This record gives sequence, structure tokens and C-alpha cells, in this order.
Amino acid sequence: MKIRKSLCLLLALVMMIGLVACGGEADKSGSDAASKVKIGVILVGDETEGYTAAHMEGIKKAAAELGIADSQIIWKYKTPENSSCADAATDLIGSGCNLIFSNSYGHQTFMVEAAKEYPDATFVAMTGDFAAISGCSNFKNAFTSVYESRYVSGVVAGMKLKELLDNGTLSTSTQPNSFDADGNVKIGYVGAFSYAEVVSGYTAFYLGVKSIVPNVVMEVMYTNSWFDIDKEAAAAEALIANGSVIIGQHADSTGAPAATQKRLDNGTICYSVGYNVDMLGTAPTAALTSATNNWSVYYKHAIECVMNGKELEADWSKGYSEGAVGITDLGPSCAAGTAEKVAEVEAALKNGTLKVFDTDTFTVGGQKVTSAPCDLSFMDWSTMTAIYKGETVEAIKDGAFAESTFRSAPYFQLRIDGIVEDADPVQ
Repeated sequence: MKIRKSLCLLLALVMMIGLVACGGEADKSGSDAASKVKIGVILVGDETEGYTAAHMEGIKKAAAELGIADSQIIWKYKTPENSSCADAATDLIGSGCNLIFSNSYGHQTFMVEAAKEYPDATFVAMTGDFAAISGCSNFKNAFTSVYESRYVSGVVAGMKLKELLDNGTLSTSTQPNSFDADGNVKIGYVGAFSYAEVVSGYTAFYLGVKSIVPNVVMEVMYTNSWFDIDKEAAAAEALIANGSVIIGQHADSTGAPAATQKRLDNGTICYSVGYNVDMLGTAPTAALTSATNNWSVYYKHAIECVMNGKELEADWSKGYSEGAVGITDLGPSCAAGTAEKVAEVEAALKNGTLKVFDTDTFTVGGQKVTSAPCDLSFMDWSTMTAIYKGETVEAIKDGAFAESTFRSAPYFQLRIDGIVEDADPVQ
């Protein structure tokens, strides 16, 4: 009996040691710790919009895994990127929230003001970019390395292009408008804004396609909106009319996939790569896959930190290595061998042997990029002054552009050869 009792005490001691700091496998995530957390969520959209729906799913999944009750989460839907965000944050504080998330870039200037006013709560502006230089210790930024999954979705598109070219379905005789004067295949991309986040993403997508089909060029059309079904559809229609065979997107609606499906049904060779969510319900034969985020990885990490009384990092960004990004199911129109190629590329991203922005894979102005200084200050572009002064860093490290390394939000703004941006946004 004494031996058995001693073993029990030893096991208990081992379990206590296992209650490690934030992010550990056996964090103090029982009912006592969970009861100390009340979460407020400020959302730019609602469950009908893919980007916001993905965040909602991530929070709910993380909360369920940590024993957080539904009653401990308060949602603020369709919150504009203006003082309404500050009002929402104040309301959430009044409701007892001590961990408040916002999910859109334009929320962050209002989130930091709320953080300064309420120092006992933690505020996280998802996709923001100045937490580390704000001087506000309870204000944080987080994003994923989604450029990695955009690269993989580009590989999926490249495999489809290669199949179409190899079997003769796509040629200068079957669809001549889909080739430029140099014989390059045309693809298109619907972008929301010309922010670094979008530039980073469309460049990664293009490089993924180019890794399979080297002779490819891409046209980017902007909508100046994160979510506008009509504008995104119009952009996709215009790109296809200009000859694009693949339509990628960094915009949040189903407009582009739906427009692509319509053109495919009418006999045009064109396919879609979406964002955030599976688009097969909208474009059953046109959709190849979507680049997506697994937001629950970060939300679980953040909630655990607050539960355990640990401070969050000022910046957080993870990709395939942590399971924070991926692609949705491959559509039935994907080329044979796509799943195997995806697995190969994903493994290389996880083990670090593949760098998305390897400087051997692109040029700028016909030249290899050997230096890319990035000013991490947060600027007021109307007055060209730094609101928060950050350091200037060299982004080229070990032969690649080191994206989302010096801060979580993307800062890749190089305009590489092979991609053109339309000067005027879709009206």
C-alpha cells in the first residue's frame, strides 16, 4: 500500500510539473483557469462573409478545446473600421471582457486607444502591424504566414495549367487570347487593396504557379473593398475577358468563383482559386482549392496565455510548421497528381527547405534582388510622418525575402517581373 501511495504521489508531482507556461500541452486549462477569461470579439463582418466566418470558427474551436463556455464570448458583428470599433471595445470592457480581439486591419488604431484606456485587459488586433512599436504593453498583433498557403494554392493552379497545356486543351489555337505575344499563359488575380498583405499574397500565388509553369504572366485588378460580391465578380469577368485562365483572389466573397464558373459553363477555359473557405459549393467544377487559415491555432494560444496569466507576444505569425495555414479540399477539376505534389511542397515548407520568396525565383526590373530594406514604422501617409517609429531592417536573409519575421503583418511590397497591376480599381 505504501508503494502504491508513493507512486500516486509521484504521478501527481509529474502532472504538476507538466503544467507548463503558455502554449504547453498541459497548460492550466481546467475550469478554474477558464472561468477567469471573458472574450470580446470585434468583427468586420459576420458569418455570411468568408474571412469573418473563418475567424469565428477558429475562436469557437479554440474555446471548446479549452473549456470556455459560449456565455464567456461576446460578439460584435459588422463593426466598421472607424470609431465604432472603439465604442465596441468600450462596451466589451463594460461587459467584463478581459481579452478582446478585432479581425480587420483598420480596427487597430482604435484598438490601441482602447488598450491605453484599459490597461488591465489584453487587446489583439489581428493583421495589425505596430504593436511592437506602440509602447502599449497590453496591445498585440497576430497574423498567419498565409503567403505559404497562397504559394501552395498557386502550385495547385500550376498543375491544372500544365495539364491543360500538355493535353492540348489550352493552346494558341483553342484560346489564343490566353497567351501574350511571347507565348506566356495569362492568369489573373482579384485583390482587395494594394496593401503589402495583398501584394505579398498575390506574389506568393504567382510564384507557386510559376514553379510548375514557368511561362506565365499575371494581371491584378483591385476592388478597393474587402467584401463586394459585385465588384469581385466584375473583376473576374474582366480578367477572363482579357484572357486569364486562372483567377486567384485576395477578397472575401464568392463573387470571383461564381463569375468564373459561369464563364466555364459557357465554354471558356477558366478556373478559380479562392480564399478563406471552400468554394466548391459556389463553383463546383471551376474551383480548384482555396488558400485558408486555421485561426484556431492562434486563438487557442492567446486564450491559454490569458488563462495562465502569461503575457502574449507583441507579434505572432506561424504557418505550415504550426498548422496555422493550409488549403481546402481539392476540387474534382484538379489535375492528376496534384495531391501528391501538394504534399511534397507542404513538407518542404514545414522543414524549411523551400522558401516562398527565394530570390533565385524572381526578378525586379530584370535584376535579381539582393537587398530589400523595409521601414517598419507606422506612417501617416497623408503627412508622410511616422506615428510610431520603427527600425529599418534588411529583409533579404539567406537568399530569400524574410516575410513576417520582423513583425507578424506582411511587409513584402516588391513588384516582381511578370505581374502587372491595373491602375484603376473596379468601379
